[in-house]
Amino acid sequence: MCGRIALFTPPSRLAKLLDAQLAAGIDPEGHPSWNVGPLQRLFGVAEVGGARTLDRYRWGLIPSWSKDPSIANRLFNARGETVAEKPSFRSAFAKRPCVIPVDGFYEWDHRAGREKQPHYFARADGEPLLLAGLYERWHDPNMPEDALALQTCTVITTSPSKDMDDLHDRMPVVLALSDVALWLDVEVYGPDERVQLLRPAPPGTLLHHGVDKAVGSVRNDGPELIEPAEPQSFF
Repeated sequence: MCGRIALFTPPSRLAKLLDAQLAAGIDPEGHPSWNVGPLQRLFGVAEVGGARTLDRYRWGLIPSWSKDPSIANRLFNARGETVAEKPSFRSAFAKRPCVIPVDGFYEWDHRAGREKQPHYFARADGEPLLLAGLYERWHDPNMPEDALALQTCTVITTSPSKDMDDLHDRMPVVLALSDVALWLDVEVYGPDERVQLLRPAPPGTLLHHGVDKAVGSVRNDGPELIEPAEPQSFF
């Protein structure tokens, strides 16, 4: 599961990295956060008509057919093993993939006998992580037909690589920059080709370290959240 994200690289740099244009209204410098949780704002890059655009998405997918937006509370992650078949994700996987660029993510140490401490994961080379995601545009059935759609997204997860050090039994799907075209271009690449990308990142892609438990509350934010911290002792 991936339920906390750090996103502080300016949107202008993320767009340049992914050869995308900024959507209207996106501040090129952005508003950095070191503690983004579900139902908060992420950036996603999607390809429409051969052009890539970086835009805002609310984290937690609402399928276009849903009448209840609260479904987003449990659809902020999608399992890579079933994403192509599950009704909640099937259409988005076939037609609406996106790349979700982030600086890092947090997972809690669930190993037996260990302190339940959060760990911060980031790329070993210091570059942003490119997570495989899906997006939807949802129209509230209680609003006029011409009301603006809500853009939502989900992060796809897979089995863990050695970089997770057994801290957790899932990890986000981390795309290589060279795989982005295959992931985004649904006109050229079919589901059978794209599903091959839903695998653990190669060993050595990620580094991690323990951080303070303050990240457990989205009310806490700031660069200190990704600073190394020793496990708290009860003695």
